Parts: sequence; C-alpha cells; structure tokens
Amino acid sequence: MPDVEAESSTQPEAMEEEEPLFSNLDLFLFTLIAGLIIYWFMSRKKAEPIPEFKKISSSTASNLKNSNCCCYFPLQGRNIVVFYGSQTGTGEEFANRLSKDAQRYGMKGMAADPEEYVMCELSRLAEIDNSLAIFCMATYGEGDPTDNAQDFYDWLQESDLELNGVNYTVFALGNKTYEHYNAMGAYVDKRLEELGAKRVFDLGMGDDDGNLEEDFVTWREQFWPAMCEHFGVEASGEDSSIRQYELKEHNDINMNKVYTGELGRLKSFETQKPPFDSKNPFLAPVIVNRKLNKAGNRHLMHLEVDITGSKIRYESGDHVAVYPTNDTAIVNKLGQILGVDLDMVISLNNLDEESNKKHPFPCPTTYRTALTHYLDIIHPPRTNVLYELAQYATDPKDQENMRKMASSAPEGKALYQSFVLEDNRNILAILEDLPSLRPPIDHLCELMPRLQARYYSIASSSKVHPNSIHICAVLVEYTTKTGRLTKGVATTWLKNKLVADNGHKSTVPMYIRKSQFRLPFKASNPVIMVGPGTGIAPFMGFIQERGWLKEQGKEVGETVLYFGCRHKNEDYLYQEELEEAEKTGVITKLNVAFSRDQEQKVYVQHLLRTNKEDLWRQIHTDNAHIYICGDARNMARDVQTAFYEIAEELGGMTRTQATDYIKKLMTKGRYSQDVWS
Repeated sequence: MPDVEAESSTQPEAMEEEEPLFSNLDLFLFTLIAGLIIYWFMSRKKAEPIPEFKKISSSTASNLKNSNCCCYFPLQGRNIVVFYGSQTGTGEEFANRLSKDAQRYGMKGMAADPEEYVMCELSRLAEIDNSLAIFCMATYGEGDPTDNAQDFYDWLQESDLELNGVNYTVFALGNKTYEHYNAMGAYVDKRLEELGAKRVFDLGMGDDDGNLEEDFVTWREQFWPAMCEHFGVEASGEDSSIRQYELKEHNDINMNKVYTGELGRLKSFETQKPPFDSKNPFLAPVIVNRKLNKAGNRHLMHLEVDITGSKIRYESGDHVAVYPTNDTAIVNKLGQILGVDLDMVISLNNLDEESNKKHPFPCPTTYRTALTHYLDIIHPPRTNVLYELAQYATDPKDQENMRKMASSAPEGKALYQSFVLEDNRNILAILEDLPSLRPPIDHLCELMPRLQARYYSIASSSKVHPNSIHICAVLVEYTTKTGRLTKGVATTWLKNKLVADNGHKSTVPMYIRKSQFRLPFKASNPVIMVGPGTGIAPFMGFIQERGWLKEQGKEVGETVLYFGCRHKNEDYLYQEELEEAEKTGVITKLNVAFSRDQEQKVYVQHLLRTNKEDLWRQIHTDNAHIYICGDARNMARDVQTAFYEIAEELGGMTRTQATDYIKKLMTKGRYSQDVWS
C-alpha cells in the first residue's frame, strides 16, 4: 500500500511572491481530492478480512490491547494445540492425528499452521488449565525449516519472550541420510526450553529413511499415557471413529461455485492473477517434452514450460513445484469398487465450527475432483487410516488385522511392514484385497492425505531463458510383489503433457521455491559440480549461466562437471549440450563415469579420487565452490567420503580434521547439496 503520510508531506515548489499560491477553488478541489483518497484507503483497509478469534478471557483481551501482536490463538474450550512444520504434508497429518487423539482423553485439541498465527502469543497457553503445545516439526533440505515454519523459526531465534508455565513436547520428522538430521525439531525443542517452557515429554525422532510411521506410532503410544499421568486424566476408552467432518450433498447448486481443481481462489485457473505461489499456482503451457535417453528401458524426459507474462522470476538452483493429478483409471476404479457416483457435488464441513480449517480440501466439489486433484490415493495409507476404516470391515479377521497394524505391538508393526509397505499397497489395492472392507467414500476422503506438490531442480538459467523453465525427470514405474504395475503420480502425469500439433498446449500448475543452492557471488571462483543421473538438472542452469557471464566479458573461473550414468549409448543426458560446452570452454573439464560400460563399476566418486590433485588445488588454493545434486542415501555420502580422503591425503589431515574441514566449507556456503532420498 502506498505511504500516504509520506505523500502528503511533500511541498509544492515556491512561485512568484505577488501571486497567491492557491486560489480558493484550488484549495476546495485539493481538499475534496485528499478526502476522497483518504476515504478510499480507509475503506480499502476495512475491506480486508480480519480473523475474528474468540477471547480466552476478559483479562487476556485487556492485556492484548497493550501487546504488539495483532491476533492470538482461537483457544476457547481447547487445551491442546498441535503446531506443524510440514513441506510434504506428513507433519500436518501427524498434527491432525494428535489433535483428534486429544478427544479420547477428555481434552479438546486443534492442529495449527504456525504461519497463520502470531507466535508471540504462545505464552498465553500458560493461562489455560492442563494446556499443552505439541510441535510436529519437519526438517527440509540442509537443516532448514519448512516454508510454513520459516517465520516461526526466525521468531524463535530473535525472541526473548518468557514462556514460563507453557507445557510443550516436540516430535521431529527427518531423514538420517541428510547431514542435519531432524535439525529443526531439535532446535525447537532446545529453544523452547531456553525461553522457559516446560518439556513434559521427550523429543521424538522420526526417520523417513527407516520407518517414519513406526517411529511416530511408537512415540505417540508412549506419549499419551505419560500425558494422562501428568495432567491427572483418564482415557475415555472410546475406540470408535471420531469424525472431523460431516458430509453435505448438493443436489441443486450453481456449478460455477464448484471447485474443479483450484487450490485457493475459485476459478483461479480460468482467471490467472499474479503473484503466483503455493496457493495460487500459474498454469504454465508445456512447449517442449522430449525423451532424453537414447535407449534402455527407462524414460528420462526434458520438459520446458512457458512463463511469459506471469511475472515469475527464478534463479539458477531454484526449484519448480508442480501440482500433479492422479491417474483417471485409478479414480474410476475407486468409484466403481465403492459403488458411488463420482460426479456427486459434495462438501465436507468441519464439525468444529470455530476451527479455521473449514474443509479438508476446497469445497464444494465432486468426489471425482477430490480424488483426482486433492487427495493422495497412490502412496500406501498410514496406520491411522487403517485404524479408522477397520470399523467398516464385515470380516472380523480383516477388522482385527487392520487395528493390529495401527498398534505399536511388534506383531502389528511387522504386519503393516509386510502387507502395506513391502507390498506397496495403495488404498485401491487394499480395497481389492480385502473384499469385506467397503467404507463410505466421504469418510475415506476425510482420511486420505492431501496430494502434495512435487519439487524439481530447475534445469535452466533465467539469464538465458527468462521466459521458460526447464525440468529434467525420470519416469517412476515398477511392478510390486503383488504383481501390480505402480506408476509415479507426477512423472507419469508429466510424461503425458504432450505438445499437440493442433496448437493445443498442455498446462502445468506451478510456482517457484527459492533455494540456497547458488553459484558463487564472484564468477571468478571455480565451481566443482557433481551430479549423476537427473542430478545434472541444476548444473545445466549453472553451465548456461557461466556461459552467459563469459559472453558478457566477465572473468569466469574453472567450471568442472562430474556426471555419471549407466551406459554412454543409453542414458548420457544432455550429451550434445555438455560436449559443446566443453568445446567452447564454458566447461573447463567434463568428467563422465559410465558405471556399467565395463566389468568394474565406475562412479563419480572414483573420478574425484582420480583427479584429487586438481581438486585439492581448486578447493584449498583457488577457493572453489562444491555442489552435489542427486541421491542422498548413497551417492552424496560416497562423494563426501571421497572429499574427506582427498583432504586427508593431500592436506595431511586426520579423518577428524578432514571432516571438520569439509564442514567448515559447508558453513561458509562453499559445499552445497541439493539431494533427495
């Protein structure tokens, strides 16, 4: 909004003395215009929606007037608030489960997105009897908070607010293959204690490289009995399902008011308005979709989407987030097996009228739209879904097994691991294999998690391609132990985004997620890029940008690439572009490992050791920046080990010293990773 006060303080230039500055008419018009401007701004401000939260107490309300905060938690009648930091939806799922659990223990809970609340009001929880703040906090990337927890993280770092009397516990979600395992959850746990809050249950650590669901269930089953003892309450013993939403069928509704896949504003896909973000994605036309690999049984693809006129800006190293849709055939099978009209227009309305989450997904909509655009029906369902659906199994054995899988008992964990995870059964497969299980579709839609955006490292530079974004991806497709063909949701959807000859262009709902994976500020610094397979993606952008800088006459340091694939004649991605870049000097040295073209497998880490003298000079003497992109579980670890060994051998260090040396490079931003497991 313009700064009205600054504008009104500006004085007109002086005129000749004998003439009055303004005539009476000028003054009248000036006053009228100023009044209209002020009225416009004031009315515009009033039109903005202001959350109407219920007051905790009259004393709280009076204290709030002296506070710098604009709102506080709508906690009337609630004593459990579960905050979540979630990037892929799992943290939010766990928070919802814990808030529902509270009802079984005579408490009332709510799940809350910290992005939607002013967290300096956290201290107000101390005013509520038997109150508790639970934090389900995921760690993103290299120890970073998730997007929705960034402001909360910043506040924790800067705040000196006293949280005496606030009870809390934390469950952290992370992955042990990453350098900073559960860093965000551990930080929140430690920092809340430093601010005076009381930890009432130990920090839970969930490992997605192992079995995150099992870690959570085990922690949760120990947590609630401890809370009952702490607060002196007893479980109600109520094992029946607790519905969070009620179904409303719309038999006579204007279809212009029905959501058809939009994530936020109704009709946002028809009338696009910037700025574009996670709740308002841009529909980018696909202008290129080509297969990258020359042979082999895999499908690696290169897509280009057009962002002309969108005002979207990106930098090399950023991620593009895309919103896929589920396979139509699977959606139709679900409708058929449950015997429902998928085109029925429905709303699922929250039974808690005071909750800020009115629906589990945009409503009103149809079952078909919900199952296609909003719900994750492909991933194996979590244990809470099986527990809730068990009541609908008419075979007592099926019901018993489903409830058993939701427990922390060793037998139940083993059954869930084998039947659901190892056999990779999605909800359709479970319904097909358990004929006695036929739940109401509205309850199924309530329980299924939201379909999340997929993130891809951008394979282009905005300096060279300001109006398009390039994506490099491999089609996920495999057969499960039950003989079912399973396809990746996003990659299958992207593969089918073809550019038709008739001029029709498929579109991709997308937005940009900023990254810390950045080229050095000084172009003269050498860069060492290690990216096998589709890990090459961000480096295509880096190479394009380094080439552009050279064309601008900038001094550009050495640009060294280590790429790996299986066979030179099959999956050497971007071979022509890379070899041309080396020929023109944009790439100083191109190192390619073809792992299966000889008897002894050769990977990128082997090439690093082969070139150890050059690498050590570039890193230790020439201030090179190192970038790793690709698989976190094996490749990134092996590459890091190779750098340790080079530092040991050529730097005369012990392993401990070499480890510290590489970690210092990370701290300085000279060793960056964009990895996934």
